Amino acid sequence: MSTMPEPPHVLAVDDSIVDRAVISRLLRSSKYRVTTVDSGKRALEVLSLCAHDHHGLPEMSGYDLLKRVKESADLREIPVVMMSSENSPTRIRRCLEEGAEDFLIKPVRQADVSRLCSRLITR
Repeated sequence: MSTMPEPPHVLAVDDSIVDRAVISRLLRSSKYRVTTVDSGKRALEVLSLCAHDHHGLPEMSGYDLLKRVKESADLREIPVVMMSSENSPTRIRRCLEEGAEDFLIKPVRQADVSRLCSRLITR
């Protein structure tokens, strides 16, 4: 009896409840398991990085979260995709140079998720 592989699990982080709902729906329709959180600090808690944090982290940008994940020996292999409503080439380039796999401009569409899923699965 063969067992089906578990669907990939995605942690979606966004301070907007609407954007979290949209990305969650899109990912689930692509057969992903999704956990959503509203801040970088909560993301670090889910990823178990807060135990190593002595900085307080009251607020954290997506870029800060990306850097923390990519600096962690345990987490650096996790693919990180950035999303923003700002289409800033400088910001996009900076995130990609820091290790993000991709950068999506909001509003994210199903075509973005499908393209990204096929790319990440074939890595």
